[in-house]
Amino acid sequence: MFAGKTWWLVGASEGLGRAIAAKMDAEGARLVLSARSADKLDDLANELSDATALPLDVTDPDSIQQAVEHIGQIDGVLYCAGAYDPMPAQDWDAEKVELICDVNFMGAMRVVGRVIPQMVARNSGHIALIGSLAGHTGLPGATGYGASKAAVMHMAENLQADLHKTPIKVQVINPGFIETRLTAKNDFNMPMIQTPEEAADACMRTLRSGRFSTSFPAPFSWVFTIGKHLPRRLFLKLMGS
Repeated sequence: MFAGKTWWLVGASEGLGRAIAAKMDAEGARLVLSARSADKLDDLANELSDATALPLDVTDPDSIQQAVEHIGQIDGVLYCAGAYDPMPAQDWDAEKVELICDVNFMGAMRVVGRVIPQMVARNSGHIALIGSLAGHTGLPGATGYGASKAAVMHMAENLQADLHKTPIKVQVINPGFIETRLTAKNDFNMPMIQTPEEAADACMRTLRSGRFSTSFPAPFSWVFTIGKHLPRRLFLKLMGS
């Protein structure tokens, strides 16, 4: 599935994106690696068999447009760039919240909006977006982050609604806690937290599958997929809020 295919990984410099890059490379994919950190991308590209570093800023439309023009035709795009700060509404920091939403959601919109025309034109391609269990329902302390991930998940649903009768594959992958510099900011218990490699294995299984939406790890993910249908007071009590 990946051998000989060109994949653009946006958010590839560390964490989940870096781990997925290593696994796609092991299966023979040609990779274009993007993130803001040129040094980290160069280091990763040098470790892989067939990878090119292409730094960009997902909050800058011109940066993304230039990258798309430079890359040319791709077979798949995976958007896993992310920003996060734990923040209850009582401590709302407008600039931080707006940046979280800009990176997580608007960045995804900018990237997909500039690659989907070529996929539609040739009637083939694969779009994969990284959502989050936090996008299933509102959580305490997730101001900005939960809403931005919910928007990404809804965006994927819109894409799938329009493209499900075409050969263009759309998927949204919703992980739980992953050991990264972002979750290191949390000072609470993170059930069933995974290493980036464990989460990347789950993502790779999803990418190979025909499933549109996948949430993991089970059974922790069931709390969120079922919880959004529970009365809010009951769900928040389960969350300890």
